[in-house]
Amino acid sequence: MATGHTDPRRRERIITATLDLIAEEGVAGVSHRKIAARAGVPLGSMTYHFSGIEELFREAFTRFADHIVAVFDAHLASPGDREQAREAVTDLVHVLSEGSPRDLVLTQELYTLAARQPVYRQLTQEWMRRSRVHLEKHFDPDTARQLDALIEGLTLHRALSPEPHDRALTREAITRITTTGEPDR
Repeated sequence: MATGHTDPRRRERIITATLDLIAEEGVAGVSHRKIAARAGVPLGSMTYHFSGIEELFREAFTRFADHIVAVFDAHLASPGDREQAREAVTDLVHVLSEGSPRDLVLTQELYTLAARQPVYRQLTQEWMRRSRVHLEKHFDPDTARQLDALIEGLTLHRALSPEPHDRALTREAITRITTTGEPDR
């Protein structure tokens, strides 16, 4: 592994290690020392790349939010009409709830920080805004906002349930919310 200034991926490894540790131990369990060890970098490079742990957390959670928005992009970029969009949202809920436990934990850790600290609240508001942009391609803004909240709730309920609800129930909930508002585009 490259070391020193010739290691162009060091910053990226630090961010990835931060997210991995947050997912495993929670924000409270993460320290510069643990991150450096996980990333395989000298402890001093932590302060070289980041002014402090808060800057590192903000950047790591920004990167994570970008990842989740990309998942939204992948599912909601191609539907041509409202019916296809409903199906894409159903797929999205199931992909998110059956996917990475790491992503589920990171989402909840970010929401907890956002409940306590305004800087993270701004980050989550931007994430939600970016997610709704895709929903608003297919649904009016109010419906998109309700649907965004439904996606979060259904994803969490499915992920945490010992017997997750089936696709038909997800589709029914999405259909109920999206049958009002603007006509098909």
